[in-house]
Amino acid sequence: SIMYMLETNPGPGLGVLIAYALFAKDQTTKDSAPGAIIIHLFGGIHEIYFPYILMNPVVIIAPIIGNMCAIFYFNIMDLGLVGPPSPGSIIAFLMMSGSSIIPNLIGVIIATVVSFVIAMPIVKMSDVKSLDAAQDEMAAMKAEAKGQAPAAVGEVKAAGDVKKVVFACDAGMGSSAMGATKFRNRIKKERPDLTVINTSVDNIPADCDVAVVQVTLVDRAAKSAPQAQMVTIGNFLADPNLDALYKQLTSEPAAAAPAPAQEEAPAAPKKAVMDKNGIKLGLKSVSKEEAIRAAGELLVEQGCVEPAYVDAMLDREKLVTTYMGMGLAIPHGTTQAKGTVKKTGIVFTQYPDGVDFGDEKAQLVIGIAGIGDEHLDLLSKIADTLDDEEVLEKMKTTTDVDWILKTLS
Repeated sequence: SIMYMLETNPGPGLGVLIAYALFAKDQTTKDSAPGAIIIHLFGGIHEIYFPYILMNPVVIIAPIIGNMCAIFYFNIMDLGLVGPPSPGSIIAFLMMSGSSIIPNLIGVIIATVVSFVIAMPIVKMSDVKSLDAAQDEMAAMKAEAKGQAPAAVGEVKAAGDVKKVVFACDAGMGSSAMGATKFRNRIKKERPDLTVINTSVDNIPADCDVAVVQVTLVDRAAKSAPQAQMVTIGNFLADPNLDALYKQLTSEPAAAAPAPAQEEAPAAPKKAVMDKNGIKLGLKSVSKEEAIRAAGELLVEQGCVEPAYVDAMLDREKLVTTYMGMGLAIPHGTTQAKGTVKKTGIVFTQYPDGVDFGDEKAQLVIGIAGIGDEHLDLLSKIADTLDDEEVLEKMKTTTDVDWILKTLS
């Protein structure tokens, strides 16, 4: 029956994946597509190409028309399958073709070619969202379809019940430290009683009232702090959910209370963690991976880390983006790579024309490696700098290394 061929033909999705493998602008997406092709074509897991459609919904035209052409061909040739191919791999599809293996294979090829030809110019010309963001969107849609609440939604606590806000990232080293500092500075006048700290996602304290985490880490955060309200964000510096949290926590007048204990603030470092040799300005735009590797290799040159830390920085980026917002990225290694850190260090690289981090551009890529809290004081200084738009914009274009060092010292 031709009915067995309507959804199981791998050709339409295959054409889309080939277009991304050859012409995607985002290197991470381009590198992931060949693996997705294998899973889709031979594993029969057609769901693997759905995020690639969500990255740019216009691309959906390609598999629709590709499948229409294949169905038209199957219909005029009076073709069909003897049973449902499950899963919908090319192997199962051909095994269910009976004596019509070659004609049915031609139908798959027709769908693939038509889908590819239509998807190719769309992929080449479009600036799309990152693959990670599309996967997160798909996961949220699936959860909603199952009647589950989106991960970012939990019991919203009254402002007066919130005493501690924790910003958490994978390692608790850079992203969350910057986010916590900026949010602390923003809210301290309205809520002097509020404690805002940062930590790794697996070490959220039991007295946390609100946990701020990136979407891909929310499950780990919920296990670590089931009592906390979860606020999920795309980046730690400029996210609409942070604005919503600010409004939530300032909706009631703060009760008279002593200021948070001083130990919550990061202690001043005992030694410098940044020097002139770790500052590179006016670099030409490169891919995200190349920019992260350049920052990592600079940390190696500074004697801060072993070479293995550079690969850990790239692994960390695959887990969740280190793009912070406002043109700033802070790549760093995973928790498992802390053993490769020799000493605390921070390097500063500037790309005036920007580096693509998904659908965002970072002009400043600051690589970090930390032992204890030695690097947090400088990160706090960077976060303070972000409140001055004029200084931030100058950082993105200046050629004065001494000014950078003085500003961040």
